Amino acid sequence: MGETTEVDYGPLTHLVGTWKGAEGVDLAPEPDGAETSPYFETLVFTAIGDVTNAEAQTLAVVHYRQIVHRKSTGEVFHDETGYWLWDATTGTVMKSFTIPRGVSLVAGGSHGGETDADGRTVIRVRAGLDDPDWRIVQSPFMRDNATTTEFRHEIIVGADSLDYSETTMVDIYGKSFEHTDRNRLRRA
Repeated sequence: MGETTEVDYGPLTHLVGTWKGAEGVDLAPEPDGAETSPYFETLVFTAIGDVTNAEAQTLAVVHYRQIVHRKSTGEVFHDETGYWLWDATTGTVMKSFTIPRGVSLVAGGSHGGETDADGRTVIRVRAGLDDPDWRIVQSPFMRDNATTTEFRHEIIVGADSLDYSETTMVDIYGKSFEHTDRNRLRRA
């Protein structure tokens, strides 16, 4: 890994740090419909430098850990870890992660300097079960009982605020369900 002071983190620059938010809403599938769960979370992004792949590609790497608690009980109901990656040469941003349900993925997208009306950086990635580039991998149990078919993630980040929306399409309970999470976080 390279020195973090010399690394071009591109659109990932403002992610680095600790973020906390208590406005989260999770819409998850249930056998008889959907469950809405308000949540609070801590999201920590750590710049770890760069990596070189096959002596031809250099990626800036940011590790993250997301821990989500139900407001109703305070119990952890989601714990996720992974990496955000930036390829400055191609303008590609990537997210790779694993959740402790037997599901992993590599999502990606192009980033050409998109910003919102407030000048905050907009980052979008996606993955699909049959996408040739950005894939979803899942255990046999998940494949047979709760197949993740698509993943979309959008982050809008500035110096002190981070908003995200994440949608996972899941085939479960005999139907396709749009599992969504949204939250607004502030730099801690």
